[in-house]
Amino acid sequence: MELRQLQYFLKVGKLRSITKAAEALHISQPALSKMIKSLEEELGMTLIIRSHKTSELTDAGKIVMEHAQKVFAQLDEMSTALNDMTELKRGSIDIGLPPIIGSLYFPYVISQFHKQYPNVSMTITEYGGAKVVTSVEEGELDLGVAVLPVNTELFDIYPIVEEEMKVIVHHEHPLANEKSVHYKQLRHEEFIFYHEDFALHDIMWKNFIREGFEPKILFKSSQWDFMSEMVAANLGITILPESICSKVQNDQVRIIDLKPKTPWNLAIITKKGRYLSFAGREFIQFIHQT
Repeated sequence: MELRQLQYFLKVGKLRSITKAAEALHISQPALSKMIKSLEEELGMTLIIRSHKTSELTDAGKIVMEHAQKVFAQLDEMSTALNDMTELKRGSIDIGLPPIIGSLYFPYVISQFHKQYPNVSMTITEYGGAKVVTSVEEGELDLGVAVLPVNTELFDIYPIVEEEMKVIVHHEHPLANEKSVHYKQLRHEEFIFYHEDFALHDIMWKNFIREGFEPKILFKSSQWDFMSEMVAANLGITILPESICSKVQNDQVRIIDLKPKTPWNLAIITKKGRYLSFAGREFIQFIHQT
């Protein structure tokens, strides 16, 4: 078994398509199919079910993918550790940022970090909060920004932001002049909500269920500016972190406190027990200093 076989198989597994994987790997589709076929023959099992549009993993394929991810994560750790020994302030960092968070704090932080460490390369991947957590756990990302809480048995946590959630309503909404509103007052409202792959989706959904009802979802989005514009168009209400609310510049909306207080706490997370490079450690320290 060759590492290249596993590398190519991983790409097919992640993209669920031999065609897309071949394009991403810059090889021909027949060559990639032949490589996957040779891996299946060597293992004596079918790993991928091929169709015209997708390539779905079999149960055996899922097991191979899980272990292949661990293999490449270990190789990355070895490479990073050796690099730290030989070139102290060189290296790379793979960071996961939820789109709704990235534009708030990180352009300035990353710019300043690059000025101080110009030889450290940074790869930023935008995932929903839930996908960031999964990708850090699987070793795809060195570190990620996540909405707390996360599993403290799996991750080392470095808190960076502590805020509260706020309600945004149209200026003619019956609640527009209130200083604060309780969840129960929102029972009959229509919401501009977050996509399922965002941590805020599950967090806020559970809060509503705890108050005895499910929110009525009118639209879902991953862009806070679009969500606030939808409210400004009087299409519903939304709930967003206070730092995002402070960026909403529209006299058609009003921002109201939410009761009971709902925390929105952010942290840098890394996988417990995984080697973190000098560059990664410096980045976490730099964020706290900044």
